[in-house]
Amino acid sequence: MSHLLLVDDDTSTLGSLSRAFRMAGHEVTVADSAARALELVKAGRFDCIFSDVVMPVKDGIALLEDIRALGITTPVIMISGQATVDMAVRATKLGALDFLEKPLSSEKLLLSVDNAVRLYQLEAENRELRQRVGRHEIVWQSDIMRKLMSQVERVAAGESRVCILGETGTGKELIARTIHEKSNRAKGPFVTLNCAAVPQELIESELFGHEKGAFTGAASRHTGKFEQAHRGTLFLDEIGDMPTLMQAKLLRVLEEGEIERVGSDRPLKVDVRVVVATHRDIEEQVRQGGFRQDLYHRIYVFPVRLPALRERRADIPALVDHFVRRVCELNGWKTKPVAPSAMKLLESYAWPGNVRELRNAVERLLLLSDAEVDDETVRMALPPTVDRKTAAAVSGTLSSRMDAFERETIEAELRAHQGNMTEAARALGLERSHLYKKCSQLNIDPQKLRP
Repeated sequence: MSHLLLVDDDTSTLGSLSRAFRMAGHEVTVADSAARALELVKAGRFDCIFSDVVMPVKDGIALLEDIRALGITTPVIMISGQATVDMAVRATKLGALDFLEKPLSSEKLLLSVDNAVRLYQLEAENRELRQRVGRHEIVWQSDIMRKLMSQVERVAAGESRVCILGETGTGKELIARTIHEKSNRAKGPFVTLNCAAVPQELIESELFGHEKGAFTGAASRHTGKFEQAHRGTLFLDEIGDMPTLMQAKLLRVLEEGEIERVGSDRPLKVDVRVVVATHRDIEEQVRQGGFRQDLYHRIYVFPVRLPALRERRADIPALVDHFVRRVCELNGWKTKPVAPSAMKLLESYAWPGNVRELRNAVERLLLLSDAEVDDETVRMALPPTVDRKTAAAVSGTLSSRMDAFERETIEAELRAHQGNMTEAARALGLERSHLYKKCSQLNIDPQKLRP
C-alpha cells in the first residue's frame, strides 16, 4: 500500500480518483489547491503525488517547482485535460516522472503508481548500495563472535530496540547495519548519526530537521535523520555523548513516534527502528546523573556487547587476510603473504584501537613490506610495546594494567607523529575527539611529547 497525494481544483475528479486508488488498497490524501498541497507536503510524507496542471492562483507546474525547491524527491505525476507539448517538456525538466492526459483510465492510473513507487524504491536502494561500497564485512571465526552473531540474528527479526556496547573501533556500526539488513526493514533506509561528532547546538536540527528561516543560516528546509530513516533504521552512535536536553526530546520521539522540525509546530509521524551504540558505561552514567534513566530504559531493551579485539584473538588471522585482500583490491596492489611468525606478533599485540586499528596497521604493513610481511615489518609498523612490553608484564589489577598499556601505546604513537593528535588518532584507528578524551583520562600531555 502506498500513500498518495491527489491535487485538483475539481472536487468530482478528486472524488473519482480517490475512490479508484482506495479500492486498489492505497491510502489517499486530497488537496483542492496548490497552496493546500504544499502545506501537506511540508507536514507529511507521500509515496507519490498526482497533480492537475491547470488550477487557479497557482498551477501544477508552479507547485512542482515549489516541491523540488524544498528538496523533496517524491515522484510527481502531472495530469491535465488541456495538455500541450510545452507543458509536458517543462514539467519533465522540473523532474515530473510522467505527464498523463485526461480522461484517465483506472488501469493506467494504477500502473503509473506502481511504476513510480517501484522506480523510487529502486533509486533509494541504489543510493544505499553506493553508500555501502567499500564498507568492511563482519569477519569472525571465534566462539565469542559466533554467540554474538547468534544474538544478532535473533534480535534482528523483531522490532526491539538494541543497544550495542563496546570499545571504539570494535565494529558497532557494522553490527547495527547487520541488524537492519536481517530485519523486515531491510528494503528501507539505514541512516546513521554520531552524537559525539555533532555540535550541541546543531544536533536537534540533524535529528529532526528544520524549516527555512528557523534560525540564522537556515536558508532552506533540512530533512532530519528521523525523516530520512522513515520505514527503516536509525543508528545513533555514541548515544552516551548526547546532551541532556536532547535526551529529553529523543525520549518523547521514542514514546510518541512523531517529531517536530525546528521552526515548526506541526508534529510529523515517523516509522523508525532506533538502534543505539556507545563505548561508555551507560549504567554508570545513569547512576551519576549524566544520562536520563527513563531514556536508558527505552533504549536498553536488548544489549549486545561487542568484545574488544584482544578478547577475540582467534579472529585476527582471518581479519588480517580479509584486510590484505581488501586494501590490495582498493589500491590495485598485488597481494602479499603474511609470515606465520609475523602473524604471531600481530596476535600478541593488545590492539587498543581494536579492528579499526588492525585495518590501518595492515595498510601500513603492505606499504612497508616487499614480497612478504615479516617480523621486522611488524616491528616497524606497530608501536614498540608490541615487542618489548605487554600488559601482562605490568603489575596490578587488570584495569591498571590496561591503563598502563594504553598510556604507553598512545605516548609512543604521539612521539612517532611529533605530538600531532590528528595523525596519532588516525594511526590508532580512533576519532580525534576520543584520543583527546583518552589523553585526559590517562593524564597524558601531548604537548610534552612534541620534539
